[in-house]
Amino acid sequence: MNIRVLQETDAPRYQELRLNSLIINPEAFGSTYEREVGFSLETVVERIKPSKDKFVLGAFDSNGSLVGIVTFMRENSQETVHKGNVYGMYVAPEVRGQGLGKSLMLELLTKARDCEGLEQINLTVVSNNDSAKKLYKSVGFEVYSMEGNVLNLRCNIN
Repeated sequence: MNIRVLQETDAPRYQELRLNSLIINPEAFGSTYEREVGFSLETVVERIKPSKDKFVLGAFDSNGSLVGIVTFMRENSQETVHKGNVYGMYVAPEVRGQGLGKSLMLELLTKARDCEGLEQINLTVVSNNDSAKKLYKSVGFEVYSMEGNVLNLRCNIN
């Protein structure tokens, strides 16, 4: 597997995998297929365009197919700029169980550590998604609160 930061030219592949994720695991995301299927290519390009405080990682198989994605976005207010967030973690069903999710998260943590002043990274996971909870805990995240059927986790990166 090859993991790298997605660029604007990856937008069509990203959108295809993102839409599949919303069909296959709708309970895991804060958006819906119905909302995102109408996004223009320009919207998707802006969504994945990397900056110093935001990036989307993509995992590619040996055929060059995009099979995993995860997004990091740093908070931008003065009070919360020391925090970042993980969104949209997804690994295609045909490659699950091979450690790809862990590889994506470890790469995300490595890249996030390059953000000067960043102290912690947060994410939210559905409370009954045991495999995701196990993955996040294995890379250093800990539960800090629960809201309804979701757990909020954080990882201190200092």
